[in-house]
Amino acid sequence: MEIVLGVILGIVAIGALLVLFIEYRIRQPDVLVLHESKGRISLRMSPLYPRHFSLPIKRTTCPIQLTIDATAAGNLGVQVKLVGSVAPSLEHIQALIRVGGWNRDAVARATDEVQVLLQGLVKEYTERSGIQALASADILNFLNERSAIIKEKYGVELISLAIQSLDPIDPEIADALRQQEQARLLKQTEELNQQARVAAAKAKRQADEEIAEMEHTLDMKKAGLKKLLLEKESTLSQQRLEDELTRDRMRLAYEREELDVLKSSPELLMLTPQAARLAEASQNLKNARTVISLAPQEAAHGSELLNLLQNLLQKALESKKEES
Repeated sequence: MEIVLGVILGIVAIGALLVLFIEYRIRQPDVLVLHESKGRISLRMSPLYPRHFSLPIKRTTCPIQLTIDATAAGNLGVQVKLVGSVAPSLEHIQALIRVGGWNRDAVARATDEVQVLLQGLVKEYTERSGIQALASADILNFLNERSAIIKEKYGVELISLAIQSLDPIDPEIADALRQQEQARLLKQTEELNQQARVAAAKAKRQADEEIAEMEHTLDMKKAGLKKLLLEKESTLSQQRLEDELTRDRMRLAYEREELDVLKSSPELLMLTPQAARLAEASQNLKNARTVISLAPQEAAHGSELLNLLQNLLQKALESKKEES
């Protein structure tokens, strides 16, 4: 009995292992595993999941590539090329399954619906805009503002979206728009060049004014230094003149004192340089006349000295006559 029970338990264990091996799968990191619980779709977070009661969806992005023939105001045809990519939105899995169904290709089916919506949005925007006012950036902003609607309605989110081209279908209109854009760019370039020239002229004028002001300041400083130098030179000249006058006064006072001494003692007159030159000349040459020149500083008292010298000579001649 025990052997039969052991065999039965072994068969049950083997069967359970077979069921686990056949039914359960290991969840990959880039896969979302969905399951239904109480009428709602939710994610399985465990590493193992039953494959018959779960839906694995890859989290890789699905590309979008659209060529949309739309019309602008005035029934003018334009062609818009859109490229981008979408991925499942974890917050709106319920909407993704509702649009794409319980299928591994739910994201691809939702992407098709998103392309239809984007095509309608582009046509809606172009129909209410003039062909000259159409711009890729404006259309892209219009679509990005409605990305929340795409997420809530289709369960996918826009990962990237760009406009490859935006051209009129009519070649003549396209050529006219290119010429208009070229003219606008040339005009803008010319305005920028004029602004640059005006700015350069203003900068040059300001620089010239600053240079002129600096030169004026420098001239004023030079004038002030020159004035100060002239004042110093005038002060030095005046001081030099005062020194010369002081020396002249001292020399005059000295000569006056000397003259007073000679007046009081006439015999000292023979010791003067003039008398010495006269005596030397009278000894060397007989009957020679000696001319005594007085220096400029001696001219002040030359007359008095001459009178004393005459008196002294007269006395000397009289004493010589008496001896003979």
